[in-house]
Amino acid sequence: MTVLFELRGAVGLITLNRPDKMNAFNKPLLAAWREALEKCERDPAIRTVVITGAGKAFCSGGDIDEMAARIDAPADEQKAYLWDNVYPVARAIRDLSKPVIAAVNGAATGAGMDMALWCDLRVAAESARFAETYVKIGLVPGDGGAYLLPKLVGIGKALELLWTGAPLTAQQALELGIVNKVFPDAEMLEAAVAFAAKLAQGPAMAMGLIKRAAYQSLILDHRTHLDLISSHFGTVAQSAEHREGVNAFLEKRAPKF
Repeated sequence: MTVLFELRGAVGLITLNRPDKMNAFNKPLLAAWREALEKCERDPAIRTVVITGAGKAFCSGGDIDEMAARIDAPADEQKAYLWDNVYPVARAIRDLSKPVIAAVNGAATGAGMDMALWCDLRVAAESARFAETYVKIGLVPGDGGAYLLPKLVGIGKALELLWTGAPLTAQQALELGIVNKVFPDAEMLEAAVAFAAKLAQGPAMAMGLIKRAAYQSLILDHRTHLDLISSHFGTVAQSAEHREGVNAFLEKRAPKF
């Protein structure tokens, strides 16, 4: 199986499973990855999602054998491959109404780094490495790197990384704000799942709307954002979760979301 799925309490754990290929994605892996994400969206028992890789890599991007097979394909077919296979996974990660954490256990390069950037949060093993390697094979960032990276590190640093393909250590990625937390290799996955489990204890509706509002704020003006968030506020203020939160506060106890 190219993708493994495991339920750990309220956390859906998705593992990319082509360790002999550094979890480079091909069509079967992309289809299975998208299916796992859709399962996580549909199942209300799953409150948060962790994505990691089997073996020594998180994901090394697109499978070079598939890329070589498409080398002579016309531009419209190259575009269609991304649009029909790669982008549905990226959109599913970003559109998931639940927190998604990339648990980067090794190399995250090219589109593998981009997929990690599509996730809401990133934790990394100390040995993890990040690199936007497209330029080294004469390509532009095909999975959103040129869109995502400037938002995290600023345009100047993003262009440096995109133009050079230079690798970053986990600690460097942490200092740049690409990674939220770094853990020893042997502890990273369990720490990521524990972090996800803690988030899973929060109010699902409010957290989903916070995620939506935060991403939409990147493209909205202030007034439009306030109009949007007031609608979200009105909706969530009528929820059972809000009522429970207020009652718990008044009763001086932990809420049961």
